[in-house]
Amino acid sequence: MSLSKITTTVGLNIGTVDVGKARLMFWDLGGQEELQSLWDKYYAECHGVIYVIDSTDEERLSESKRAFEKMVTSEALDGVPILVLANKQDVETCLSIPDIKTAFSDCTSKIGRRDCLTQACSALTG
Repeated sequence: MSLSKITTTVGLNIGTVDVGKARLMFWDLGGQEELQSLWDKYYAECHGVIYVIDSTDEERLSESKRAFEKMVTSEALDGVPILVLANKQDVETCLSIPDIKTAFSDCTSKIGRRDCLTQACSALTG
């Protein structure tokens, strides 16, 4: 898909990627507050979470943190590994990884005994 055609997810997008003999299925769930009530419907089949943060949108960071906190406290995701992607790191004014970790530090105890990694990324540059 052309980068110019990628837009904010509204609702749900489903995609698959074949890697060797494995087929990975991705459920791209919209992050708007009114759509977050749908997320838990997909947790039962989930083997890993990739949580994407817009690191240029400081105004919505607290909303993102609340959604993340609600997600990690779901019993259905107990022990499921989480990858937090801080997107738009190619933008000069983005929040750094240490800034994001500080903002989400209250959630650390709720992550529990599971793997969790925060990684910088850019959908445009990789």
